[in-house]
Amino acid sequence: MIGKKKTCYTRNLRRLVGRRGDRGLSARRMHNAASVSVSLGSLGLLRLFGVSWSWSLAAGLGVYLGTRSWKYFYIAARTAKRDLNGLYVLMRVKLALWRYMRNGSNIPSIFAQTVKLHPNKPALIYEATGETWTFTQLDQLSNAVAHWARGQGLVSGDVVALFMESRPLQVALWLGLAKVGVEAALINFNLRHDSLLHCIGVSGSRAIVFGAELADALLEVASSINQSMVRFCTGDLSAERLSHLGAIPLDPVLASASRLPPSPCVPPKGMNDRLFYIYTSGTTGMPKAAIVVHSRYYRIAAFGYFAFRMRADDIIYDCLPLYHSAGNIMGVGQCLIHGLTVVVKKKFSASRFWEDCIKYNCTVVQYIGEICRYLLSQPVRPSEKGHKVRLAVGNGLRPSVWEAFTERFGVAQIGEFYGATECNCSIANMDGKVGACGFNSRILPNVYPIRLVRVDEDTMELIRNSRGLCVPCRPGEPGLLVGRINQQDPLRRFDGYANQDATKKKIAHNVFKKNDSAYLSGDVLVMDELGYMYFRDRGGDTYRWRGENVSTTEVEGTLSGLLGQTDVAVYGVTVPGVEGKAGMAAIANTTGCFDWNSFLQKVQQALPPYARPVFLRISPQVDTTGTFKIQKTRLQREGYDPRLTTDQIYFLNTRAARYEAVNEELYNAIVEGRMSL
Repeated sequence: MIGKKKTCYTRNLRRLVGRRGDRGLSARRMHNAASVSVSLGSLGLLRLFGVSWSWSLAAGLGVYLGTRSWKYFYIAARTAKRDLNGLYVLMRVKLALWRYMRNGSNIPSIFAQTVKLHPNKPALIYEATGETWTFTQLDQLSNAVAHWARGQGLVSGDVVALFMESRPLQVALWLGLAKVGVEAALINFNLRHDSLLHCIGVSGSRAIVFGAELADALLEVASSINQSMVRFCTGDLSAERLSHLGAIPLDPVLASASRLPPSPCVPPKGMNDRLFYIYTSGTTGMPKAAIVVHSRYYRIAAFGYFAFRMRADDIIYDCLPLYHSAGNIMGVGQCLIHGLTVVVKKKFSASRFWEDCIKYNCTVVQYIGEICRYLLSQPVRPSEKGHKVRLAVGNGLRPSVWEAFTERFGVAQIGEFYGATECNCSIANMDGKVGACGFNSRILPNVYPIRLVRVDEDTMELIRNSRGLCVPCRPGEPGLLVGRINQQDPLRRFDGYANQDATKKKIAHNVFKKNDSAYLSGDVLVMDELGYMYFRDRGGDTYRWRGENVSTTEVEGTLSGLLGQTDVAVYGVTVPGVEGKAGMAAIANTTGCFDWNSFLQKVQQALPPYARPVFLRISPQVDTTGTFKIQKTRLQREGYDPRLTTDQIYFLNTRAARYEAVNEELYNAIVEGRMSL
C-alpha cells in the first residue's frame, strides 16, 4: 500500500513539475509578486531600524535576487542590520588597505601619520613604573632603535629575536626594527630550555635582545645558541653576568643614538611584506612562528577598532603579553594606527585589575582565555563598580561567565572575536549575542568566504562529496572553520609560518570549488540558523565516549563552575579494549583535601553520564600558556598511570558510585579489562 502511494505521489509530482502554460506562468508571476513583497518588506523594516536608504535598497535587492523563500525573509529581517554593519566594517577596512597598498605604505609610515596628529598625546603608559611615553617620544626611541640596527649591519629581511617581559620598550624595538626592514621574532617570555631554543632557532635570528629579568633563562641555553648570534641586554645586569652571557648592554647604546628618522630601507617594504613573527601558543606541541605581514597587523587592529566602535579618546588597559597578537596587535595596534592611549601591564593581576582601570581612567579592557573567570573569583571590591570601562575586547569568554561578568562589573559591551594570528577567517561578535564569537551572513554568505565544513570527528579529516569538494555544515551541525585563500586580497591572504611544512599542513584544496585553496583553522565551531557562530572545541580536543561527542571546553566550564572557578583541564584518554576515549579531568587544588562525595553529586546533577570524568587528576596547579590557555600535551601523555606522576589520580567506580584512588593494582585491572568502565 505504501509503495502504491509513493508511485502515485511521484507520478503526480512529475505531472505538476512538467506542466507548461498559463497555470505555470501564473504561479511564477505569483512567486515574483511574493518576492517583490518580501524585498519591499525588508526595505521598510531596515528603514524602521534607522538604516540609510542606500543600504536598505541594496539589502532589498539582495533579498529579491537571493531567494523567494519566507524562511529567507525571516532570517533577513532578524539579521539585516547586523549584516549591513558587518559589511560596512569589512568595506571600510578593505578600502583603507587598498589605499595603503597603492600608496606604498607600511605600519611605520602609518604610525608616522599618527604621530603628526597626536605629537604630545600619551601613547603608551607603563603601569609598573607609571612612566608615560608620548607619540613623539615613542617615535624618537624607535628611530634610535633603527639607527642601532643599521649600525650592527642588519639589513632588510634580517631577523632579531626579542625576549623580554611586557613593557613599552618592546614596542619601540620591533617598530624601530621595522623602520629599516628588519623583522622581530617576539618570543614568549615563559619559555625555557628546548622550547626557547626551538623558537630562537626557527626564526633564523641574527641577534637577540633580552630583558635582564630573563638572564637566568637565557643562561640555561646560552651554550646551545649559535655563537655568531649577537646578544644585547636591556635593563640592569652586572658586568660579570653580562660577560657570562656574552651580552652587550643595549640601553646606553640607544640613549646615545640619533633620534632623527632613518633613511628608508632598500628595497622598501610594503603592506604584504613581513613585519614580525608571533608564535603559536604551543598547546599541542612546539610553537610555530606565524608570519605577520604589515597588512595583517593593520587588518586585525582596524577590525577591532571599527567592529567594536572604539573611539579616539579611549584608553585601553592591556594586561596581555606583548608577544601575543591580542596584546601587541589588537591592543597596541590601536595606539599605533588610531592614536589611542594604551596602558601596558607587565603581568595580569586579578586583585589589581579594576584599581588600575580607575587609576588610568581606562574605558576599554582586554581579556583572553580565563581572565574574566579569574576576576569573578575575586572577593567583591568597591573598585569593580567605580571604573569607567564600557567595553571588554577579547576571545575565549565562556557563555556561563559572560553574563555574570557584565552584570557584576557593569561592563556594557563585550567585544568577543575569533581569530588566530595567522588565520584568514576571523569573525567578530558586533552586536553582543551572548556566547557567540562572531557571525557570518546567511543572506549574503559569499561576501566573506568562510565556511564550516564536515570533518571526521576522530581524525579531523575533511569529509568530501562525490565531486571531491568539502561538505558544508547545516545550522546546528559542528564543523571545521575554513577560509578561502586569495593571496591578492589582503583580507584573504594566508602567509603561514617560517616553516614551510607547517604552512602546507594548514592548507586544503578543492574546498569551496575545484582547484581552490583554503586555510584550515583546526577549530570546531557551530553556527545557528541566524549565522551566529559559537566556538565548540579546538580540533583534536573533542573526544567520543559512549557513542557521544564530548566537548572538553563545555565540560571544563561546568566543572570549573562547580569548583568555584578553579582551573580545570579536560581531555580524552585511551583505555585498552574500549571504543572511544574516557574523559579525564585535571583539577588544580592546593588545599590538600577534596570532597569526593560532594563533587560526584554535583557532577551527576550537572553532566550527562557520558560527559562525567572517568578519571580525575588532582594537581597543585594546571599548566597554562602565557595567555592562560590550558596545556594538555603532558597530561594526555601521562594519562592515568600513577607511575608517571606524583599527582593523585582517581577512577570513577560506577558500581560503587564513588571515585577510588588509582594504585598500580587498580591501574593494571583497568588496562587489562578486569575493571568495568
